[in-house]
Formats: sequence, C-alpha cells, structure tokens
Amino acid sequence: MLSRRQILSGLGTTALAATMPGVVLAAAIKPDETSALLVIDVQNCFLPGGSLAVKNGEQVVPIINKLARAFSNVVLTQDWHTGGHISFASSHSGKKPFETVNLDYGKQVLWPDHCVQGTDSAALSKDLAIPHAGLVIRKGFRKNVDSYSAFTEADGKTATGLAAYLKARDIRKVFLTGLATDFCVAWSAVDARKAGFETYVIEDACRGIDTQGSLAAAWADMTKAGVKRIQSSDIAA
Repeated sequence: MLSRRQILSGLGTTALAATMPGVVLAAAIKPDETSALLVIDVQNCFLPGGSLAVKNGEQVVPIINKLARAFSNVVLTQDWHTGGHISFASSHSGKKPFETVNLDYGKQVLWPDHCVQGTDSAALSKDLAIPHAGLVIRKGFRKNVDSYSAFTEADGKTATGLAAYLKARDIRKVFLTGLATDFCVAWSAVDARKAGFETYVIEDACRGIDTQGSLAAAWADMTKAGVKRIQSSDIAA
C-alpha cells in the first residue's frame, strides 16, 4: 500500500486538496525552538478501565512518546476536578452522563465523575515517557466551571496562563495530541488559534469520544478556525 507521503507526491495538490480538507500539503515538518508539543489529558480516567474511557485511547501513548523526542518544548495537561464538580452528572439531580444542562457560561455536557484531584484516575498514564516536559498545567479545578481547553476555561474569559507561558518562550507553533479529539483537544486547538499560534492537530495521536456527531463537528470548527490537520508521519524525527 502506498504511504500517505507517496500519495501526496504522486497526485496534483489541487485535486488532492479538494478531497482531503484540512490536510497540510507540504514537506515533512521539522520542529524547532519555536515549536511546542501539547499533550492533552492522557490520564487514567480516559484510558481503558477508566470512568470516561476513550475508545482506543491507549493507542496514542506510543505515538506521543515517539513524537515528543522531536520536540524540545513539551507541555502536558491534566483534567483536575474537585469532588462534586459542576460537570459531573452526579451533581445534577435526575441527570445522566452525556445529557446537557444550561449553566451561567453556556451549555454543559454532563460526564461521569472523572479525574478527581489526587486520585489515581486523575494521574497521567504511567506509560508516557516524556521526561523533558517543561510544564504540567491543570485545568477544571474550579468547582463551578469546566475547562476543556488548555488555554481558556469554559466561561470563555478565564485564562489558564498557558498562552503567556508559551509566548514568554517565543513559541509560535503548537502541535496538539491526546484525548479527546472532539472535546479537550479541539477546544484547546481553537483557543490556540485565538491566541495567535500556528496550530496543528496530529490526528493519529488523538482519539475522540464522538457523541451525537461531536467528532465531525469538532473537525469542522477546527478547520474554520485555521487549525491544520496532520499525521504523525508529517513530523520529521
């Protein structure tokens, strides 16, 4: 079977672009000192056996470990909820996981209890091997507001400080991986664009939940925001 790069080289880019929206048609990308890899929420709760397991979520770990070796700048994120968090279905009488409620900051999907501070569920996967990661940023730790995005909480105005951290290090390009594509990865990617970063989502280094069409909608939102959709094979080692 032809590799993706062979296909790119063998077909006209105009025709290919029409059939593969959002894909970057370019030579392999070599991360430099202005590039950062963001590893979103690769935590036990989102892995097999977790309370909010993402199907095949464990498959991203070796891909991310390999990618991380190409980046000198790496940031990890963790969902870090209080007990009784507002995003938990158990905090809303009569509500079930994956139903929605309207909160002060907008519509909120309700989730099973997950990633409670200090629990094994909230811990990063033990199989992640990124000793040079420079920062672990925790989000969703305020009881009454969720935070899918690594940059901005769900109220749309409270910054996590990640953008300032990256800009202080002269980072201009961010590459997102992790869980889940259609929620924390997508929200982080769109907010990265809002913050002025050139933004890539490495599709095969992510996995989605895909509830009620959320995965297709997330990709549409990311493409509209100018996020570039690539594969791990597009990154030069």
